[in-house]
Amino acid sequence: MASVEFRHCCKTYPPRAHGPATEVLKAIDLTIADGEFLVLVGPSGCGKTTLLRLLAGLESLSAGDVLVGGQSVGHLAPAQRNVAMVFQSYALYPHLSVAQNLAFGLRRSRRRRLLHSLQDGLACATTSWPSPLRVPSRREEAIQARIREVAAMLDLNGLLERQPRQLSGGQKQRVALGRAIARQPAVFLMDEPLSNLDAKLRGETRLAIARLQRQLGTTTIYVTHDQVEAMTMGHRIAVLHQGELQQVGTPRQLYSQPINLFVAQFIGHPPMNLLPVTPTATGLMLEGQVLHLSKSLRAAMAQHTRPIATVGIRAESFMVAAPQTGEASPGPHGLAARVVAIEDLGHEHLLGCRLAAGGHLVQVRVSADLPVQVGDHLSISPHHRACHLFDNQGKALLAHGA
Repeated sequence: MASVEFRHCCKTYPPRAHGPATEVLKAIDLTIADGEFLVLVGPSGCGKTTLLRLLAGLESLSAGDVLVGGQSVGHLAPAQRNVAMVFQSYALYPHLSVAQNLAFGLRRSRRRRLLHSLQDGLACATTSWPSPLRVPSRREEAIQARIREVAAMLDLNGLLERQPRQLSGGQKQRVALGRAIARQPAVFLMDEPLSNLDAKLRGETRLAIARLQRQLGTTTIYVTHDQVEAMTMGHRIAVLHQGELQQVGTPRQLYSQPINLFVAQFIGHPPMNLLPVTPTATGLMLEGQVLHLSKSLRAAMAQHTRPIATVGIRAESFMVAAPQTGEASPGPHGLAARVVAIEDLGHEHLLGCRLAAGGHLVQVRVSADLPVQVGDHLSISPHHRACHLFDNQGKALLAHGA
């Protein structure tokens, strides 16, 4: 186990066909503590997988350095970095059994003398022979013990003699995880390992990975697009966008205190509602409708040098009045809206509401008990302490009012 540190890491691909060079990562500074589970999120092409590959040694740095356990690994070959990577496509050897796949990295962890290699090979080949005829090998005995340990950990005991083509997607992913675990590396790297699984298997495997990481205590960097995986698995989340690190923090910090508009929109499902506003003496104005703010937010606005341009409101931060048959009156603090879509999620409803002020579409989370239909008129009131304010450059003023 070891900490991981990216120091001012840059990655640029050379130009093609006389075009410009492609800058994939821009001066990334990031530290992952020993034993931490860090989740990397961001849109496709933002540099998440490239960052993993730089650590694994599958890509070379254009500038900067990568440290594992305080030691620079930029000059080391991939096999010498003591990291194990789990790929999206499983990357199992199709001609090897599950047991052989699990043992593959163990048998190639270090070079052996020819005589020892021959002895290990004979020991492996005579495993199924009667005990008096087997060729002994301490190394093979240790490998077999490790395979049994990992198989028990991942419930693979009944699958050890099967080949990958005889396994389901979930079983293949467990074998891929087992191959990484068997080596006992200092760092686990996981590149969207659950993306090929169905919803049920994703949930089961997600819980298994989180449990294993807690059990093993191995530093883990996990890449995903999935909001549920990011919010439930990681100790911290790092958000990347266009090769730049946007924000790093706990899931709760990123959800309730986004540092800019990109993080506000990217973290959370549904995305945060963003509305264009203009500041007034008492709060904000949305298309002629007043939005009241807490005293602390108004005080922060008064001290901020750039004007507020956007207010962000989470779907659950609206208070909803009972549906009306006629057009709703906005009330002193509410916004008149008409329901244009309803997503029934079982335990709750997600309403798509068209605001009378400016025709903006917002999403509102309500109880499944609320009697509401498409076409109903509502008065929705954003809680004055739950507004997120962003200036005209997209920077958060005070991410969550107190």
